[in-house]
Amino acid sequence: MTFTIIGRDPANGAIGVATATGSIAVGAQVPHCRFGVGAVATQGYSTNVLFARRGLPRLSGGESAGHVLRALLAEDEGRDFRQLAVMDREGRTAGWTGTENSEAKGLREGDNWIAAGNLLSNATVLQAMAEAYAADDGEGLAERLLTALAAGEAAGGDSRGTCSAALLVDSGQGAALNLRVDYDPRPVEALQALYERSKDAVYRDFLKRLPDEQDPSRR
Repeated sequence: MTFTIIGRDPANGAIGVATATGSIAVGAQVPHCRFGVGAVATQGYSTNVLFARRGLPRLSGGESAGHVLRALLAEDEGRDFRQLAVMDREGRTAGWTGTENSEAKGLREGDNWIAAGNLLSNATVLQAMAEAYAADDGEGLAERLLTALAAGEAAGGDSRGTCSAALLVDSGQGAALNLRVDYDPRPVEALQALYERSKDAVYRDFLKRLPDEQDPSRR
């Protein structure tokens, strides 16, 4: 029902998730990340948001992506209905796709990135995302994630059509960039447009001066 990519910039540790789906408000459930910790994307026929609530603290404690994924799945008797992608603070990845998800499903992984999708229109969606993300042309992390998401949409995206999209990027400089298009006939395009608006200097300065784990007293 969803196609998603997690990425990390090894130069500065920024980590992010871009996702789109055929139902409303994908940003409320699927993408979760934290600078210096890692990321969890939880989706599937029956999305388990507990994966993020339990997985991020494990990643914060220094557990590897593979270890966290195995632990989360061991706790979940409904694992066959889930799809899960995990990245740890070092950029290591691990993924799972349960057998009860649709036939057009799967994972792709590379250096500091992992893409996952299910109920896709065809098997080329994830490959298109992987190729777009891997074709690094000097863009920043957010741009690469959005480029990959747009490539997945152009390749067919969600088999039901796509109506929501989200981008979450935590660079460790104040608040994370958290953009959501909860319903739109062209949500990936709308998300790209929203991202362009988010480049406004006043807004970016506002995000940077908010307190975070690195500087909880920032003001």
